[in-house]
Amino acid sequence: MAFIGPDVKLDHPAYIHDTAQLYGKISVGQHASIWMNVVARSEHKEIIIGAYTNIQDFVMLHIGDQTPTIIGSHCSITHHCTIHGCTIGDNCLIGINSTIMDGCVIGNNCIIAGHTFLKEGTIIPDNSIVMGTPGKVIRTQNNYVRNRLNAYMYYKNGLAYARGEYREWAREDFPTEIMAEIAALNAQLAAGE
Repeated sequence: MAFIGPDVKLDHPAYIHDTAQLYGKISVGQHASIWMNVVARSEHKEIIIGAYTNIQDFVMLHIGDQTPTIIGSHCSITHHCTIHGCTIGDNCLIGINSTIMDGCVIGNNCIIAGHTFLKEGTIIPDNSIVMGTPGKVIRTQNNYVRNRLNAYMYYKNGLAYARGEYREWAREDFPTEIMAEIAALNAQLAAGE
């Protein structure tokens, strides 16, 4: 059974796996999902997980000495990441096994490549692709559609897992649904929403 401490606030998440461990002042937004073996601890400060954000398998979330951990909406924090006392904007994807340290601020629509290490206090502008140790911006492009699509897929997967269905992405009509979502996201981007 998941451990969800008394100070954790859940705003109708899509899914929280039975192995999740959430301690201290934590807010989980609407339609967010918390996957296998996630550990989040907030002994002081707070952790905020935005709407439609997914925290994938084996992620560790913690606060910094002076900084909370704030993750925006429609983000994907992928497998084995360490997110420590930093701020991540909306529509971001943090790649597998990345570490984001205290005081980092990542703008909206960013991709942080797998195995990236962002040292304390690093500032990443909106629409950046970042990689390396220490991480550096290698390209600027708007990743809104790509990152929102990934978050959408995890939202749908979370709803399916909550129903005990583990092959959501293999549904025959899923590719059609994804194409419709891509079209809707491109329209939102073009309209500046």
